[in-house]
Amino acid sequence: MTETEFQNMTHPTLILSLMLASFTMTNASAKEPFNMNSNDNTIKTEKLTLTTEWDKVFPKSDNVEHHKVTFPNRYGITLAADVYIPKGANGPLPAIAVCGPFGAVKEQCSGLYAQEMAERGFFTLAFDPSFTGESGGLPRYMTSPDINTEDFSAAVDFLVTNPAVNPEAIGIIGICGWGGIAISAAAADPRIKATVASTMYDMSRVASNGYFDNADSAESRNRLRRELAAQRTEDFINGSPKLGGGVPDVLPDDAPQFLKDYHAYYKTGRGYHPRSLNSNGGRNATDIIPWINFPLMNRAGEIESAVMIIHGEKAHSLYFGSDAYKRLSVTPGKENNKLLMIIPGASHTDLYDRKEIIPFDAMEIFFIENR
Repeated sequence: MTETEFQNMTHPTLILSLMLASFTMTNASAKEPFNMNSNDNTIKTEKLTLTTEWDKVFPKSDNVEHHKVTFPNRYGITLAADVYIPKGANGPLPAIAVCGPFGAVKEQCSGLYAQEMAERGFFTLAFDPSFTGESGGLPRYMTSPDINTEDFSAAVDFLVTNPAVNPEAIGIIGICGWGGIAISAAAADPRIKATVASTMYDMSRVASNGYFDNADSAESRNRLRRELAAQRTEDFINGSPKLGGGVPDVLPDDAPQFLKDYHAYYKTGRGYHPRSLNSNGGRNATDIIPWINFPLMNRAGEIESAVMIIHGEKAHSLYFGSDAYKRLSVTPGKENNKLLMIIPGASHTDLYDRKEIIPFDAMEIFFIENR
C-alpha cells in the first residue's frame, strides 16, 4: 500500500472501525469471546425517589400542567426533570430543555424559565444535571464538561422521542455556567435547532484563567493543579470528597459586588433551595480538574444552528458572552441566526429571576423563527 492510499483511508470512521476490529480479534482468543451483540451493554437506569410537593422558589402558574419525569444519559446516569406543558395544548409542540445555573437545581432559575416558556406554547423540560439535585450519579456534587454536555443531549433524546413533541423543533436554554455548556451541546448535537445562553459563564475559561483572566499563566495553573492533586490524595485517604463550599453564609467586608448579588439570590428566600449546591456546601473541591484542560468554546464557530446570547450590561460575566459571540460564525443563508442581546442596566443575577427584564418575548420569537 502506498502512502497516498493509506492517507486516503485514514477517515475517522475507518480508524474507529480498525480499532474495533483489533479489539474483537484480541478478544477472539480469550476464554470468554467478546460478543458485540450481547445485551450486557444495555443502559440500566437508576431508580430515583422524587419529591411530590411543589418545592420551587417561584409560584406555580395556573396556565401550565406540570409533572416529573426521569431519563438516562449516555453514561447510564438517570436524570430527574420537571415537565411544563401549556394547559390544554395539543401536540406535537415545539420543545425546549433548560438547565442552570452551575451549582443550582431545577427548582430555581431553570424551572422559572421553563414555566415561562411553557406559558408561551412550548413543551419544556427543566432538568437537574448529573450528580446534582434529584438526578442520579456518584459521587455526588461532581461536574464534568463531557458528561454535562451529554446531559443536554440526553434531554434532547427524551424530547425527540416524546409523541407530544415536534422532533424537528427542539431548542435548549442554558443559564450562567450552563450557558457555556449549552453552546458546547449545540456544537455537538445537530438535533438542537436553537440555543439560548443567558448570563453565561465559560466554565473552562474561568477554571483555567481565573476571573477576568487574571490567572492566565502556566505558573498559576500548575500551582492550582498541585493544590487539586493534594486534595485528591486527601479525599482518597478519607474515603469521601471534600466540598468546596457554596456561597458563604456571611460575606466578607471586601466582597465584590457580584458575590453580594449571588448571596442575595442563593442565601435568601428569593432563591434559596435545600438541594442547591450554591445555597449550601457547594460542589466537590476537586470538581474543576477537567475544566482546566477542556476548551468549552473550541467548536463554537462550527455551530450551524441558531444561537442567542443574552447578557446584562453591568454583569461581571459579560466578557464571557461577548467573547463567545465573537466565536460564532454566520450560517450562509441565515445571516440573523447568531444574536447577542445586552440588557441595559442588568447585573448577572438579574437574569436569574427578574421576569420584567428577562427578554422572554425575544426568546419566544427566536425559538419560533428557528424551528
